[in-house]
Amino acid sequence: MLRIKPLLAALLLLASTSVMAETRIGVVDLRQALFSSNDAKAFSETLQKDFSADEAKVRDVQEEARKLKERLEKDGAMMNESERNQLAGEFQDKVKEFNFLKQRLDTAVAKRKQAFLDDARPEVDAAVKELLEEHDLDLILPSEAVVYVKPELNLTAELLDKLNR
Repeated sequence: MLRIKPLLAALLLLASTSVMAETRIGVVDLRQALFSSNDAKAFSETLQKDFSADEAKVRDVQEEARKLKERLEKDGAMMNESERNQLAGEFQDKVKEFNFLKQRLDTAVAKRKQAFLDDARPEVDAAVKELLEEHDLDLILPSEAVVYVKPELNLTAELLDKLNR
């Protein structure tokens, strides 16, 4: 009985090792491939054009708030209390306006980016499936889940090529 347990453990170890040796795995950096694609570059340019006016407004309000703060710090000691309170109120209003505009811009940009990702998902899935079949792989892992990969198993460049077709 004592001899059977080590023999059984050795057989199980051999069987699991042979199964793992047969599994073919590839790795891709989905984020890098997707955001380096021609579609993503065109999307970035469109996004920049569409939101440039909003970004300029946010920067203008931020600059106005900065100037009010500097004036308050520089001249505040020489102002009477009502002037100082009025200037501090203007500064707080600009900060609130900045925060509102910035959050609205960030939300709009995030929605557009998410829509781009949702639209690109079927194309990415199809390209990954092609890689799986072309390389006769059993599994493709995202690079974020891998500590090290041999360069020949990193299929990110091939995925990018497929996305750019």
